[in-house]
Amino acid sequence: MRKLTHVAVLAWLAMMAGAALAFDNGQYDNVPPDIRAWFKSVIAPNGVPCCDISDGHRTSYDVRGGASWVPIEGEWMMVPERAVIRDRGNPVGEAVVWYVHHRGSIIISCFVPADAV
Repeated sequence: MRKLTHVAVLAWLAMMAGAALAFDNGQYDNVPPDIRAWFKSVIAPNGVPCCDISDGHRTSYDVRGGASWVPIEGEWMMVPERAVIRDRGNPVGEAVVWYVHHRGSIIISCFVPADAV
Protein backbone atom coordinates (compact mmCIF):
# COMPACT_ATOMS: atom_id res chain seq x y z
CA MET A 1 0.00 0.00 0.00
CA ARG A 2 2.81 2.40 0.87
CA LYS A 3 4.50 1.79 -2.49
CA LEU A 4 1.23 2.55 -4.29
CA THR A 5 0.92 5.83 -2.37
CA HIS A 6 4.44 6.85 -3.37
CA VAL A 7 3.72 6.07 -7.03
CA ALA A 8 0.51 8.12 -6.89
CA VAL A 9 2.31 11.07 -5.28
CA LEU A 10 5.11 10.94 -7.86
CA ALA A 11 2.60 10.83 -10.72
CA TRP A 12 0.74 13.81 -9.27
CA LEU A 13 3.97 15.79 -8.85
CA ALA A 14 5.02 15.06 -12.43
CA MET A 15 1.64 16.23 -13.70
CA MET A 16 1.78 19.41 -11.63
CA ALA A 17 5.30 20.21 -12.79
CA GLY A 18 4.08 20.29 -16.39
CA ALA A 19 1.03 22.34 -15.48
CA ALA A 20 3.14 24.87 -13.58
CA LEU A 21 4.72 26.02 -16.83
CA ALA A 22 1.39 27.52 -17.89
CA PHE A 23 0.15 29.00 -14.65
CA ASP A 24 -2.19 31.98 -14.43
CA ASN A 25 -0.85 33.89 -11.43
CA GLY A 26 -2.95 36.96 -12.09
CA GLN A 27 -1.26 38.25 -15.22
CA TYR A 28 -4.48 37.60 -17.16
CA ASP A 29 -6.86 39.43 -14.80
CA ASN A 30 -7.47 42.27 -17.25
CA VAL A 31 -8.36 40.08 -20.22
CA PRO A 32 -11.91 40.80 -21.43
CA PRO A 33 -14.40 37.97 -20.85
CA ASP A 34 -14.97 37.38 -24.59
CA ILE A 35 -11.24 36.90 -25.23
CA ARG A 36 -10.94 34.61 -22.19
CA ALA A 37 -13.93 32.58 -23.46
CA TRP A 38 -12.37 32.30 -26.93
CA PHE A 39 -9.11 30.89 -25.50
CA LYS A 40 -11.08 28.33 -23.49
CA SER A 41 -13.16 27.31 -26.52
CA VAL A 42 -10.45 26.69 -29.12
CA ILE A 43 -10.29 23.02 -30.09
CA ALA A 44 -7.70 21.33 -32.30
CA PRO A 45 -8.87 19.61 -35.48
CA ASN A 46 -8.48 16.25 -33.68
CA GLY A 47 -11.04 17.34 -31.05
CA VAL A 48 -8.62 18.00 -28.20
CA PRO A 49 -9.00 21.36 -26.40
CA CYS A 50 -6.02 23.67 -26.86
CA CYS A 51 -6.28 24.56 -23.17
CA ASP A 52 -6.51 28.05 -21.80
CA ILE A 53 -5.29 31.63 -22.07
CA SER A 54 -2.19 30.87 -20.00
CA ASP A 55 -1.22 28.10 -22.44
CA GLY A 56 -1.58 30.08 -25.68
CA HIS A 57 1.30 32.24 -26.83
CA ARG A 58 0.71 35.23 -29.08
CA THR A 59 3.28 35.04 -31.83
CA SER A 60 4.49 36.24 -35.18
CA TYR A 61 4.50 33.72 -38.00
CA ASP A 62 5.63 33.21 -41.55
CA VAL A 63 4.23 31.14 -44.41
CA ARG A 64 6.84 29.13 -46.30
CA GLY A 65 5.87 26.71 -49.04
CA GLY A 66 2.27 26.74 -47.89
CA ALA A 67 3.13 25.86 -44.27
CA SER A 68 3.04 28.17 -41.25
CA TRP A 69 6.22 28.65 -39.24
CA VAL A 70 6.38 30.15 -35.74
CA PRO A 71 9.27 31.20 -33.51
CA ILE A 72 9.33 29.19 -30.28
CA GLU A 73 12.05 29.83 -27.74
CA GLY A 74 14.33 31.38 -30.37
CA GLU A 75 13.87 28.71 -33.05
CA TRP A 76 11.55 28.77 -36.07
CA MET A 77 9.38 25.65 -36.15
CA MET A 78 6.99 24.41 -38.81
CA VAL A 79 3.40 24.11 -37.59
CA PRO A 80 2.03 20.65 -38.40
CA GLU A 81 -1.14 20.79 -40.48
CA ARG A 82 -2.94 18.74 -37.79
CA ALA A 83 -2.52 21.73 -35.41
CA VAL A 84 -3.83 24.51 -37.67
CA ILE A 85 -7.26 25.86 -36.71
CA ARG A 86 -8.94 28.01 -39.33
CA ASP A 87 -12.61 27.95 -38.30
CA ARG A 88 -12.64 29.48 -34.79
CA GLY A 89 -11.93 33.10 -35.72
CA ASN A 90 -9.27 35.11 -33.94
CA PRO A 91 -10.41 38.02 -31.78
CA VAL A 92 -6.90 38.90 -30.55
CA GLY A 93 -5.58 40.03 -33.94
CA GLU A 94 -2.32 38.11 -33.54
CA ALA A 95 -1.44 34.51 -34.27
CA VAL A 96 -1.61 32.20 -31.26
CA VAL A 97 0.32 28.97 -30.79
CA TRP A 98 -0.11 26.35 -28.07
CA TYR A 99 2.81 24.02 -27.44
CA VAL A 100 4.23 21.70 -24.81
CA HIS A 101 7.62 20.30 -23.95
CA HIS A 102 7.62 16.52 -24.22
CA ARG A 103 10.68 14.29 -23.77
CA GLY A 104 13.09 16.99 -24.87
CA SER A 105 11.04 18.13 -27.85
CA ILE A 106 8.56 20.91 -28.44
CA ILE A 107 5.18 19.68 -29.67
CA ILE A 108 2.86 22.22 -31.28
CA SER A 109 -0.69 21.23 -30.41
CA CYS A 110 -2.68 24.17 -31.81
CA PHE A 111 -2.11 27.20 -34.02
CA VAL A 112 -4.56 29.94 -34.99
CA PRO A 113 -3.29 32.36 -37.64
CA ALA A 114 -3.89 36.07 -37.17
CA ASP A 115 -6.36 36.14 -40.05
CA ALA A 116 -8.40 33.04 -39.11
CA VAL A 117 -12.11 33.44 -39.79
